Amino acid sequence: MSADTPALTYLPQHTGNGRARMRALLRHANRQTEAVASVEYRSRGNLLVIGEAAVAARCVSRLGEGLHCVVLACDAGADEVNDSDARTWVRGRLDQLRGHLGRFSASVQVDGQPFNPAHLGRGAPEYFDLVLDLDTRPAIVRDMAPPGYFAPTSEAELEEALAALPGLVGEFEKPRYFQYDASICAHGRSGLEGCRRCIDACPAQAISSLKEMIEVDPYLCQGAGSCASACPSGAIHYAYPRVSHVIDALRGLLRDYRGEGGAEPQVLFADGGAGAQALAALAGRLPEAVLPVQVEEIGSVGMEVWLSALAYGARRVMLLATPSVPCSVLREVSLQLSYAGGILESLGYPRSLLQLVVVEGDGSAAEQVLSRPVPAVEIEPAGFAGLGQKRAALRIVLDHLYACAPAPQPVAELPDGAPFGAIEVNPQSCTLCMACVSVCPAQALYDGGDRPQLRFIEGNCVQCGLCHAACPEDAIRLLPRIVYEMPLYREQRVLHQEDPFCCVNCGTPFATRAVIQRLTEKLAGHWMYQEAAAMQRLRMCERCRAIDMFAEDRQPGAQDRSGSGLS
Repeated sequence: MSADTPALTYLPQHTGNGRARMRALLRHANRQTEAVASVEYRSRGNLLVIGEAAVAARCVSRLGEGLHCVVLACDAGADEVNDSDARTWVRGRLDQLRGHLGRFSASVQVDGQPFNPAHLGRGAPEYFDLVLDLDTRPAIVRDMAPPGYFAPTSEAELEEALAALPGLVGEFEKPRYFQYDASICAHGRSGLEGCRRCIDACPAQAISSLKEMIEVDPYLCQGAGSCASACPSGAIHYAYPRVSHVIDALRGLLRDYRGEGGAEPQVLFADGGAGAQALAALAGRLPEAVLPVQVEEIGSVGMEVWLSALAYGARRVMLLATPSVPCSVLREVSLQLSYAGGILESLGYPRSLLQLVVVEGDGSAAEQVLSRPVPAVEIEPAGFAGLGQKRAALRIVLDHLYACAPAPQPVAELPDGAPFGAIEVNPQSCTLCMACVSVCPAQALYDGGDRPQLRFIEGNCVQCGLCHAACPEDAIRLLPRIVYEMPLYREQRVLHQEDPFCCVNCGTPFATRAVIQRLTEKLAGHWMYQEAAAMQRLRMCERCRAIDMFAEDRQPGAQDRSGSGLS
C-alpha cells in the first residue's frame, strides 16, 4: 500500500481535514513493499501474427527489424503479398494457441496436416515469444489476456499493441503475486470437489484444479487478487504486499490523520494503473476527508481489509473501479461487498459504509458518490495489528465491530456463498457414517470418539460444501450465516447423536442403530443374505462375525467357498 506522490500535489488543502490528510499521506508516501519472489520471462522476438494477409502485412511493415514475424494468413491473400522472406508466411487454420510471453505454442492445420509454425521463427524454436491476433474471433478469450498476447478490437488498441510489441524483446520479470497453502485448501478431498471460488474468480484463467488441490500458473497470473479475496480459508493469499502489511499501513495512516487533527476519515482504494490516473483526474475535486490509498489491484484487498479500515476509525471505505478492471474481478468484488454488507447490517451498521465507486466518462458520477455525506456512525478506533491468517484477521475485526455495534444480532443469515456458516443435519437420514468428517478440510466436523456423535465447530466452517458432497444419504444442508457470541462460534456442539448398537453376541458397541437398520434393509434381497445366520452376522461386531463364520465352516457337511463339502 502506498500513496501516489505525484497525485498528492493535486489534493486540495482548504480545510483542516485537507491539511491533516496531506501530512498523513506524505508520511506514508512511497512506503516500501516487502520483497517477494519473482517470475522471469525471456523473449527473443519471435512474433506470430494471425489475421487477414493484407491487414497483417501492413502491421508487420510497421514493427521494425527487432521482431521476426511469422504470419498465419486466414485468407487466400497470402499468395498475393510480396514479401522478401517467404518462410514467414503460412496459410492455414489455427487449431490451438496457448501460453504466455516467451512460450506460446501454436498448432496449425496446413493442407490437412498438423504443423508447428514456430519452427519458421528465428532459431527454429518450438515456441513463439509474442502473438498479435488480428482475427475477428480471437484465439484466446479471457478477461485478462496472457502477457505477450495482443488481440486489439479497435484502432486505438491496435496502435497501443504496435507500440508495445518492439519493447517486449529481452528478459523481464514480475512479482510472484500469490502464496498457496494446500493444507488449508478446501478445493477437494477423497476425489470430491468442494470450493472452486478462486478458479471462478481468476480473470487470467491461471488457476486450475488438481482434484484435491489447485495449481496456479505464475506465468499467467497477473496479480488481479480476486482469488485471494474469494478464498474462504486463506489458502491462497496475496503476497505483493501481504494483507497484514496493508492492514498495518491503514492503521498507521488513519492514526496519523487523526493525530494531525483530521476528522471523519474515509478511505478510497485505487489500483496503480488506470485507477491511479482516474484518481489524479479526480484529486482536485476529492473531499478533503477522503484518504486515497493505492494498491496493486482493487481485487487484492478483500473483506478483512475493508472491515479493518472501519475498525481503525474510517467512516466509510470505497473502492475505485475503472473500465480497465476485468469483469470477473468486478463481479467478485461485488459479491464480497454483498457478504460484508450483510455482516455490517447484522450489527446495526448501514451497508453504505462500504461503497463501490465506478468511474465512467468524465467521472462526474463517481464524484457525486465520493461527495455523499458520510453515514452517521462512529466506531471507536481499534489498536490491534494485522494478522497473517485470513480467518484470524477477520475474527479479530468482527469482535471489535461487534463490541462497538449499535444493534448487534447474535446470529444473522448471510447470502449463499458467504465464507461463514453452519450445517444442518437431517436426523432421520443421517446414519453417522462419518463420511463428512473424513473430508472436512477445515476441522469443523468431528466424530464423538467412542460415542456415536457428529460434532461441529462453527468458527472453523468455510462453507466449502465437501461435507454435503460426501454424504451418501444427502442429509447435510449448508447454512450461510454469521455468529458473534463466542460459545456458539468456538465450542464443539453435537449436531446428531444416536444410541450405539451393541453386538448381539458379546454386547460390544460397534455401530449405530441407523447404520444396522439401513444395512439390513439394503441387503434383505441379496442372495448372500437369504439365510437367517448371514443376516444375524450383520448385527455382530467384527470379532464375533469372524468367529461365527469360522465356526460354521468347521461344522461337518458345511460348504466351503467353492461349494464343496468339508469333512
